[in-house]
Amino acid sequence: QVQLVESGGGLVQPGGSLRLSCAASGFTFSSYVMNWYRQAPGKERELVATIGTTGGITNYRDSVKGRFTISRDNAKNTVYLQMNSLKLEDTALYCCHVYVGSRGNYWGQGTQVTVSS
Repeated sequence: QVQLVESGGGLVQPGGSLRLSCAASGFTFSSYVMNWYRQAPGKERELVATIGTTGGITNYRDSVKGRFTISRDNAKNTVYLQMNSLKLEDTALYCCHVYVGSRGNYWGQGTQVTVSS
């Protein structure tokens, strides 16, 4: 079955950095677009970043452009989110996501990122 397992979250001061990882299994990782979403308490889930199958195409929401970088290692079935210059408003539960065609949408359990001084 499809599994997505995130790691790398934690508590960081404003201006700090974190690198999130999402280890995938149960599908042909290199064939699918991967996404990072986040959800802050009391807010709707929002798409943060997307990466194409080879890593050559990436997209970001405006609020993280220039600060976050999504990447993938198809040999390791892992997608990453490097987050720099973190802000208080980046505090959220970060989840990776994949839409595996007819098998549907899959989400990881998430990793908490808390930015606080």
